[in-house]
Amino acid sequence: MKVILQKDIPNLGEAGDVKEVAEGYARNYLLPKKLVILYNESSAKAIEHQKKLVKIKKEKRKKEGQKLVEALSNVAMTIGAQVGEEDKLFGSVTAIDIAHKLLQMGYSIDKRKIVLPEPIKKAGEHEVKIKLDEGLSATIKVTVVKE
Repeated sequence: MKVILQKDIPNLGEAGDVKEVAEGYARNYLLPKKLVILYNESSAKAIEHQKKLVKIKKEKRKKEGQKLVEALSNVAMTIGAQVGEEDKLFGSVTAIDIAHKLLQMGYSIDKRKIVLPEPIKKAGEHEVKIKLDEGLSATIKVTVVKE
């Protein structure tokens, strides 16, 4: 069954793409959630319009993302934690802690976009990468100090 994607769907395609999917998948999942429309000649014209809108939205998101990357590149934050011997923390600083601190600073960043290979368990200065949309990323400095 040929369908036109209305939204980006992981492992299937981007909005505006024409895809061949199983009838059951389309009928039971994609159509009820309004993620696709059925492909026909009149909907083919809608594809072109949809693609134009998606392109405009992506460009707008990318511009906003560039501004956010520039703003975040100058961000340095200090997080207080309980520190034991040899500057080891009694807990750890996680992406959630960093997201809360960013929110206090006026940046609304989802915790899933903060890339920490492992939680910070040592006091000192650490560089943390934040992955934004459209392949953009920024690096912020996080300093963990003794409370």
